[in-house]
Amino acid sequence: MTTTHRPIRFIRRGQPVALHGVAPDRTLLEVLREDLGCTGTKEGCGEGDCGACTVVLGEERGGKLHYSAVNSCIRLAHSVDGMALWTVEDLAEDPLIQPVGDAPAAVRQAITLHPAQEAMVQCHGSQCGFCTPGFVMSLFGMYQRHIAPTLPTACGSHPPSGEGPPDSLAPRGGPSALDHACHGEPITRELAQEELSGNLCRCTGYRPILDAAQQMASLPGMVVNESELLQKLELLRHDSPAQSADLAYIAPSTLPELLAARAAHPGAQVVAGCTDVGLWVTKQHKQYTQVLDVTRAAELRQVVQHADAIHIGAAVTLTDAFAALTAQWPQLHRFATRFAGLPVRNSGTLGGNVANGSPIGDSMPLLIALRAQVVLASQARGERQLPLEGLYTGYRQNVMAADELLVRIVVPLPGSSKTEPPPGRPKAASAPSGGSEDTPVPSVGANILRAYKISKRFDDDISAVCLVLNLDIANGTVQRASIGAGGVAATPARARQTEAALTGQPWTEATAQHAAAVLQAEFSPISDMRASGAYRRQVLGSLLQRYWLESQGQSSVSLDTLTLEAAV
Repeated sequence: MTTTHRPIRFIRRGQPVALHGVAPDRTLLEVLREDLGCTGTKEGCGEGDCGACTVVLGEERGGKLHYSAVNSCIRLAHSVDGMALWTVEDLAEDPLIQPVGDAPAAVRQAITLHPAQEAMVQCHGSQCGFCTPGFVMSLFGMYQRHIAPTLPTACGSHPPSGEGPPDSLAPRGGPSALDHACHGEPITRELAQEELSGNLCRCTGYRPILDAAQQMASLPGMVVNESELLQKLELLRHDSPAQSADLAYIAPSTLPELLAARAAHPGAQVVAGCTDVGLWVTKQHKQYTQVLDVTRAAELRQVVQHADAIHIGAAVTLTDAFAALTAQWPQLHRFATRFAGLPVRNSGTLGGNVANGSPIGDSMPLLIALRAQVVLASQARGERQLPLEGLYTGYRQNVMAADELLVRIVVPLPGSSKTEPPPGRPKAASAPSGGSEDTPVPSVGANILRAYKISKRFDDDISAVCLVLNLDIANGTVQRASIGAGGVAATPARARQTEAALTGQPWTEATAQHAAAVLQAEFSPISDMRASGAYRRQVLGSLLQRYWLESQGQSSVSLDTLTLEAAV
């Protein structure tokens, strides 16, 4: 069938841009550099690892503008249709980015760079400069999410116009030059480290870049005129041509339309955030004549909390999905921030990660341990639900029919009577003779969930082993065990033998050691560039023993919590 190319329409520098004849498998980075001449955006790795290609997208959500820093090297160009787009070349040129409040004219004229750029200059955050555009855009995304919303709409502390020497108002004049600026709330070092984890630099050592992230809030405030931009996005949406069956890039806006398109085009490549498909394009040089984008279907973009479970739509980004999960299980925060860098999490979707079924995908072991279910749907047969681990039949193979799509993930909520034990060593029940190794946990009910990711690099790296343990313990006995493992088999796996070895047993050190041995024997992981099979087996056992120590309230059992003072 002959396909047609729908134009890509987006807002840049306050004006609509329309691109015609763009192939469905071209990346956003290709279009920016080759078609629009935006060579400030760099190509480093071509796989979403280095962040040099980072741009920021603005999208209307619930009447407000939502900002996301994303990797343009693995993002398909058509996916930004209907959005606002900023590259590093736009921050000082966009007429919709304006100084805050009633700053004197001298202050306004002196502001030539956005705070994300000015902070990098003041803190000497650039050396060779290749990674700098990506860092600046990640800083801009951080600014829009954390600083801009806290800026006042007007500042009453400015001196009357004309008072004070104009030179003292220059942005690079030092801290005193900023006394009359509207400032936002500061960014913590920890937040800066988390949100810049998707950007790599080989020159600076990161310290000056982290300084720049914290410096932004002290610079003269700049805000996007969101009301005007939202109006432009609304006009863009109304002027957008309708979808048709012969499109090369199909992006239905409702679930029924999406399922109908899937049934009509079973050979189309299904995409969501493209954090994997983008790699197939850039690294394996695959070409696709027709693409089906699931991320525009409104039903798949929702997170809905019911009385007994969280329903996460398949097109919900990893950022938003992990936010919903960590709201229920705060201990998952560190694990969530280590799932790639923020630009990858802002594009990638939970449903895409699950449907892709990579054995080293980190979300599946977590969801298996949380006893999640997946919902599949087709136009002809409706919906069916099955345990997540039942989705996979082999390496990157699953039970979905050619006309089916994964539409949502259902995660049971923790029982209201089962709570996480408080920090510190829990008060033990009466210990039998034989010493502390047989001391069980308290007799009160407890749900203990821990997620472990082992990788060569702490941030923005693929797991060698991922292990998530979720035990319900009551009266010192394991009532129920759910364990998910990644990187140890051809598919994300449930450790059923280890679960059986734990269930009904007293939660003691002896039980933990026995279960660790069972876990090591349950899988036969391969050796590859990330780790040997022997190392992976050893890590499995060690992580279960670490879980035991943490359940007993011991700290300093990992680099996350280890302090030099405690180690001495």
